Amino acid sequence: MRRLLLALPLLLGACVTEPGPTTPRTVGSVDLQRYVGNWFEVARFPTWFQDSSSLRCEAVTATYAARQDGRITVVNRCRNALSGGQERVAEGVAYSASPGNDRLRVSFFWPFYGDYWVIGLDPEYRWAVVGAPGRDYLWVLSRTPQMAQADYDAAVGIAVREGFDTGRLQRTVQPGG
Repeated sequence: MRRLLLALPLLLGACVTEPGPTTPRTVGSVDLQRYVGNWFEVARFPTWFQDSSSLRCEAVTATYAARQDGRITVVNRCRNALSGGQERVAEGVAYSASPGNDRLRVSFFWPFYGDYWVIGLDPEYRWAVVGAPGRDYLWVLSRTPQMAQADYDAAVGIAVREGFDTGRLQRTVQPGG
């Protein structure tokens, strides 16, 4: 058992997905100082941790903050529409897995990490498209709760170009929307 625990970090490290000819392209470079802050989820692929028989996340936000150690604190919040709007909070940590900071690894439960690849980013950092290399996760994020239709269409167009099945994309209910 002790050997297994000692080997676990090596095994998990081997699971890091590297970009290749069959994975989505990322934006190449993300200025993390500009990326940190508050984001609103505008749309997502349904996920077990946001959508289930007892959970439907609405009013979803993600807050990213730079840490002294170079990592990023991640705080995701939502209101569970199936429990009277009860707030749910998940706190995690992310680190850059690429020289351009466009591929991050995020953990909400150590030692398990997930891929967070920035595949689309507005030049002014007003919106972003985030996915995973297996194309099983996709989020459209915005600095504001609602997104102009032209910006949303551009974001979805990037996801289509990178091979995501955008027919699975569902809009996120946000206050005032």
